[in-house]
Amino acid sequence: MLKTMPRPASLIHALLVACLAIAAMLPAASRAQESRERLSLDAGWLFHRGEVPPPPVKGHGASYHQAKAGGAVGAGGAEFDDSSWRRLDLPHDWAIENAFDPEENASQGYRARGIGWYRRYLQLPASDRGRHIELQFDGVATHSTVWVNGIVVNRNWSGYNGRAIDITPYLRFGDDINSIAVRVDADAQEGWWYEGAGIYRHVWLVKRDPLHIATDGLYANPVQRGGRWTLPVEVQVDNSGETSRGAVVALEVTGPDGKAVAQGDTRVSVAALGSETARLTLQIPQPRLWSPRSPQLYRVRAVLRQPGAGPLREIDRTELHTGLRTLRFDAERGFFLNGEPLKLQGVCIHQDHAGVGVAVPEAIWEFRLRRLQAMGVNAVRFAHNAVAPEVMDLADRLGLLVMDENRNFNPSPDTMAQLEWLVRRDRNRPSVILWSIFNEEPLQGTAQGREMARRLVAAIKRLDPSRPVTAGMHDGLFAERNASQVLDVAGINYQVHAYDRFHREHPGQPMTSTEDTSAYMTRGAWRSDRQAQVMGSSDDEPASWGQTHRDAWRHIAERPFMAGSFVWSGIDYHGEPTPFQWPSASTFFGALDLCGFPKAAFYIHQAQWVKDRTVVKVLPHWNWPGSEGQPVKVMVASNAPRVRLLLNGQPVAEQAPDRDGIVSANVPYAPGRLEAVALQGSRELARDVVETSGAPARLVLTPDRAALAGDGRDAVAVTVSAVDTQGRPVPTANLRVHFEITGAGRLIGVGNGDPNSHESSKAPERSLFNGLAQVILQTDRDGQGPLRLRATADGLEGADAVLDVRPARIPAVPGAEAISRVGGWRISPPQAARPDPNQVLAENDMNSWGWGEPPMRQVAEGSVWRAYRTSLRLRADRNDGRGRLLFQEIAGQAEVWVDGVKLGEKTSPAPGPLSLPIAQGPGWRTMTVLVRASADAPSGLIGPVSLERGAAPASP
Repeated sequence: MLKTMPRPASLIHALLVACLAIAAMLPAASRAQESRERLSLDAGWLFHRGEVPPPPVKGHGASYHQAKAGGAVGAGGAEFDDSSWRRLDLPHDWAIENAFDPEENASQGYRARGIGWYRRYLQLPASDRGRHIELQFDGVATHSTVWVNGIVVNRNWSGYNGRAIDITPYLRFGDDINSIAVRVDADAQEGWWYEGAGIYRHVWLVKRDPLHIATDGLYANPVQRGGRWTLPVEVQVDNSGETSRGAVVALEVTGPDGKAVAQGDTRVSVAALGSETARLTLQIPQPRLWSPRSPQLYRVRAVLRQPGAGPLREIDRTELHTGLRTLRFDAERGFFLNGEPLKLQGVCIHQDHAGVGVAVPEAIWEFRLRRLQAMGVNAVRFAHNAVAPEVMDLADRLGLLVMDENRNFNPSPDTMAQLEWLVRRDRNRPSVILWSIFNEEPLQGTAQGREMARRLVAAIKRLDPSRPVTAGMHDGLFAERNASQVLDVAGINYQVHAYDRFHREHPGQPMTSTEDTSAYMTRGAWRSDRQAQVMGSSDDEPASWGQTHRDAWRHIAERPFMAGSFVWSGIDYHGEPTPFQWPSASTFFGALDLCGFPKAAFYIHQAQWVKDRTVVKVLPHWNWPGSEGQPVKVMVASNAPRVRLLLNGQPVAEQAPDRDGIVSANVPYAPGRLEAVALQGSRELARDVVETSGAPARLVLTPDRAALAGDGRDAVAVTVSAVDTQGRPVPTANLRVHFEITGAGRLIGVGNGDPNSHESSKAPERSLFNGLAQVILQTDRDGQGPLRLRATADGLEGADAVLDVRPARIPAVPGAEAISRVGGWRISPPQAARPDPNQVLAENDMNSWGWGEPPMRQVAEGSVWRAYRTSLRLRADRNDGRGRLLFQEIAGQAEVWVDGVKLGEKTSPAPGPLSLPIAQGPGWRTMTVLVRASADAPSGLIGPVSLERGAAPASP
């Protein structure tokens, strides 16, 4: 609704208002302002699926106006009618909401993508005038254009890079409302996997002093020399103000225990609209090193303070976390962390998850990464692109080593900027051990590709000389001129046959597998049925280019010079349903399925990789009705010295696991209890049991966590399963389950890990697939109290889960409603006689009448009449016959005409408001206001003009 300022009731009141307005316009250096504010802009967006064609631009006048700043036509325009659009909060992936369609792209998961539009309104207090304000998008899939108040402020050509857009020049303050519009082109495809569609990561509004620390402008990467640790720090300080300014940059480093370990400061002076970098080196005593086993993090805080007559005043601050660790890739002995050899036990993963697509909440990311760590993973390759910043924060905090990968192999300015953004964002992170510049590029084995790679490597080294650069090459390694020749670490995809030859021919170059395996499995399926597009889980069916999980790791484990492995893939993902097409819509490669439920490969890698606890897992389940007496292939994954296998208490096998950590046996099936006992000598270390179950009798809900933050972002994955009357899991259950959610949250996605399922990802129901399904719940903003999930299925006892939602709040930009400001006014010259309200202006006449926006004051100077004219745009929610035209203040007598019809008049010459009803009619109208001044008194449209919704009729 329009917020109107009351007319001053007295001269004192008027002077006070004027003083406050003048103070708001003073430069930031002359008035106190808050330090940095980083506010969430996720809530309160309007969304339209599909293109919104702009109206055709025809004629001189329309052509002239659309070419001017703020003159955007269509959905990017400030006054566009979005009243019928859907309301939603971000992050948002519209592709995952769509039904599967066999006519759509298999690689993108058979879901339509297309075009979408987002709009959002915000109001900024007058006290923000003079501050530096940035609009930050963490990720938009895929190409996008951003307008602020009808002005294009940014275009971006990748769905994976973040953007910090200086929108200071375009903003309005006080009672005015600002519009943000984003057009998203998700038909633009960057990858050959599911990429989603929309503003799928967070959006922020950042307010700072004109003299401020630049986004990603703090660089602090610890260095060890001669046994001593130092922290060279660079702080980029920008000045968007109108005068040169000086400041003090103060630094503080706190250790993992939160205690300060180093401090320092330096001065910086920055010219208007300039940038300078302050540099300082701090000593770090008694270092505590970061590693996967002990991810010790230090926090570096930079504070910008303004000198003055009194104490230094803080005007900006930022901070980051970093870690003290050394890394080295050795051509003979592989990877070293903190001077100790460490084999990279890595996986490649994409960024989507069941139910939510690419709009994955941070808590679900943490759930995914913890699952991978339970498998023994110590390294992750985020393939093939930058991930959200909060995911990188998790990697630092959880102790995961990261191969940080560039999306587009191209040193052109646009794509080079994406790479430089990635390095600037992540170069402080202890988790990042490798930069990767490409994956499987056809030009990799050519002189052309070598030159392209050389430029990308040089760009990285300029920003971060401390880490090596690699790339995923699946060919061209032995070409006369190829990209590997300019890499620090040769990255090899799948070519296990090339390991020894490359090492022999390039003995001084470190090597790692950047991608391997590509073996097929369907979670919970133990016999392949290619006609049904189901793959068994015995790890014996790799892709034609790949290896089994066991073979791929063996090639790494047996070669000390290989730094490690990155398995394709850690988790299934939508799209790329190799080796099938429709109806399969997601992959079969993952060691975990789309929901993060383990497949057999998960346990195989546990046996290979886990060293700090005993692993023993019986595979498969033991429900094989109709197979009594027939042999069932049994695998036990274990890292124990020996394993004893028991069926119904009777030994059926005992042996040491093979070099891959597997005990295999063909066991004649008999219902009952199959046990694997891990042994060291005669001592039992651990055991695992599978048991024949009866029919499903009741449902079970197992949340990953019991308590959530009521901030509108926190989320939890809830496992849905079925058990028999004795509480035994039923691994073959495939029944449909219905969900009811009440309390302080909502359902945001469902899944079951079935690559062939076409059930909705958003419906409050899902079928179990081989015994399991998943519900993802998210809290409400300002949520508090219980969040209840009820699961029911026909013929079964239902289940309930109650989660505790605790108060929490993320600083956010308040929502705002569109205010239909009336602008674009033409102003006639002063006239002695009353003007014709229907006077026609030549379309190409841009000069005989002036231009202006309220407040417009003119002095009569003997000629007492003026005409004010504009094109009036009525939104649908103002064009229902109940809308009102509001003139906050008109000085002089006035007549208001719309499309040649007199709407009303103001008879008093004294300044005052005018409110007139406006009838339902065309969306565009021509309005003329005739104003007559008193002799030599100022006249005109003193206050803003707007259209306001009228009150709804009272219910009978």
